[in-house]
Amino acid sequence: MNDIDEYMTELGRRARRASRAMARASTAAKNAALGAVADAIERERAALKEANARDLARARDKGHDAAFIDRLTLSEKALGTMVEGLRQVAALPDPIGEISGLKFRPSGIQVGQMRVPLGVIGIIYESRPNVTIDAAALCLKSGNATILRGGSEALECNTALARLIGEALEETGLPQDAVQVVATADRAAVGKLITMTEYVDVIVPRGGKSLIARLMAEARVPMIKHLDGICHVYVDDRADLKKALNVCDNAKTHRYGTCNTMETLLVARAIAAEALPMLANTFREREVELRVDAASRAVLNEARFDGPLIDATEADWSTEYLAPILSIKLVDDLDEAIDHINTYSSHHTDAIVTEDHDRAMRFLREVDSASVMVNASTRFADGFEFGLGAEIGISNDKLHARGPVGLDGLTSLKYVVLGHGEIRQ
Repeated sequence: MNDIDEYMTELGRRARRASRAMARASTAAKNAALGAVADAIERERAALKEANARDLARARDKGHDAAFIDRLTLSEKALGTMVEGLRQVAALPDPIGEISGLKFRPSGIQVGQMRVPLGVIGIIYESRPNVTIDAAALCLKSGNATILRGGSEALECNTALARLIGEALEETGLPQDAVQVVATADRAAVGKLITMTEYVDVIVPRGGKSLIARLMAEARVPMIKHLDGICHVYVDDRADLKKALNVCDNAKTHRYGTCNTMETLLVARAIAAEALPMLANTFREREVELRVDAASRAVLNEARFDGPLIDATEADWSTEYLAPILSIKLVDDLDEAIDHINTYSSHHTDAIVTEDHDRAMRFLREVDSASVMVNASTRFADGFEFGLGAEIGISNDKLHARGPVGLDGLTSLKYVVLGHGEIRQ
């Protein structure tokens, strides 16, 4: 590809044209397209897995770690989740055109707000091929056009998925340019995409720190983003220990390479002698490396815990490991737990395990994160699990969208006025 600037500009022009057609597309047409994509994925499972296998072989040859390989793998379960996600999005109410808050004014006019598409959404992501489907589904249902720029490591799989999406759009009478996949791995394409303010309305990055940091420094198009997933679980001294064990085990070991995985465990000092050895033994069985503060080490030594322990450093409290590593700290009470979380959390997802309703409500109110949970694993912080059908990303920003971003997060509101010939006096 000789001229990246010209190529990306043309993608932008086509996406802008397609966005106008998508804004007026019927709910029936959008749902039919989503159903057609789901049918195509089920029909082409074998071909998609073959394409993914080629991507995986190339990633292993390049020495990528286990967490990266996990994110790249398109398993049978992942394919099933993609299909279910498409069908869930199709079943969701169409937000476009919904008018809310209509109120009569003294002049006689009615004023309300209508939900409308954002327009053109650029999505930049690494490794996860499921993002291609999640992003396309949510953008289509919310009446947007999208430009998808996946990582080079998933090129084979993303190309195959893009072909299925294009065929479904054509089959159902929607513009094929509503979903375009950037066909080059050249980093200059990203640089152009994030500055095309005349064609792109918002950027959604899904990737590692280096990608997000680069976009934060260079982008001119507004972004919906999160940088880190430093998630906590606090085991309160009024916790049910069986619940605590299940929640903490799942939050850490269900999957290591995800942004909603627990990275720091906080345990109330009053319950530590009973709770901490039980938790530590479970993590030792899972081969999780434990990085502990001095108080946690003392409790575990007293309990004759015979697993390896590493002294936690200040840096551990603000590290997203994305690996079988867990930092552990004892805290005096709920106040210290909330203070620690608000100091070191990335404001993504944090949870408390407690049977005390008042403490649970305080935690929900005072922890400044996009998702806050009581007696549940942080791994639930996910658009699919929240009933959004899928998610286009998770935002720990406070403006426009926060938490898992589903259909509503890809729309905006405009004021509408209904009158009967009124004029301003």
